[in-house]
Amino acid sequence: MPSDISLVDVRKSFQAIAGLESMTEMDNFFFEQSLNRAVRRAYDQSPSWPRYLVVSEARDINAYVLSGASASTSTSVNQNYKFVGSNDGNVGKQGTNIYQGVTTSTVIIYKNSSNAWVVETGASIAIQSDGKYRVTAGTTQFTEADALKKDALENVEVWTPRAGSDILLIEPKNLIPNSETGKNDIGEFIRIHRKKAFLNDSAIEYDFYVDSSGANVLNITSTTDNKAHVTYKKKYSSSFTETSTDVPSEFFDYITYTALSDFYTGDGQTEKAIIADEAATKMLDRELFKLDTLSNRNTITKQFSTYVNRQSR
Repeated sequence: MPSDISLVDVRKSFQAIAGLESMTEMDNFFFEQSLNRAVRRAYDQSPSWPRYLVVSEARDINAYVLSGASASTSTSVNQNYKFVGSNDGNVGKQGTNIYQGVTTSTVIIYKNSSNAWVVETGASIAIQSDGKYRVTAGTTQFTEADALKKDALENVEVWTPRAGSDILLIEPKNLIPNSETGKNDIGEFIRIHRKKAFLNDSAIEYDFYVDSSGANVLNITSTTDNKAHVTYKKKYSSSFTETSTDVPSEFFDYITYTALSDFYTGDGQTEKAIIADEAATKMLDRELFKLDTLSNRNTITKQFSTYVNRQSR
């Protein structure tokens, strides 16, 4: 488990190396800025820092994005949807898919008893003992109007809105969003597997591409898969201050010499600044080398490549 140190302890080390008996309020301000920049730069250098790495965590796959609804129907319809399971037939057609809103979970998409897709607000679902889901109907905002009913939601050609003239747009996705309630925000997607990876059994690994919304999974094995297992780097969100006690200890030396380089630069001591910067780089390379050594023995990080191991080949 990575250990932490306080900002005060890092500053004491910096003062000792810089030969400063005391620091002014302005000195402390610039030191704090240097420290935060150094930690962020170190974070950016590798996807496999243990404190930021999350391995094979189950995350929701969003199957659709709906848009085009206005206040004439309900703007809550405009959101991402995930597949939840099969309809038990108490309300709607038995055995057909049910989709639930990700942002507003009371928006449900399912096939009604006439085999038409409907989008309802104020609805709910509950899992039954047989693993199927029971729908409690809400207010129907859109109804499939195709004469020949479609099996897949994205193939519906005409939607009838509850009121007005809204044109509902359906975009199929296999999207794993950057954010999910109750879990860390994702800063970098590393690997995506169909099932829990790195256990006794092998798991199918997916190719993917990333856009501003998250990771788009390619060639998904089953359209009814509603989760995938993601190995990722947590999104960077730290901002260290005078009272911080959670500065990453693995960056201690790198931070110290980066702050020293910044101090010499601000003081016009260019040669000393260059020497301190070179020392900082060596300190960070040392930590990266440790990661590379670990990666050579660890299948979780086998795809990672850093400047250090490329130079050593």
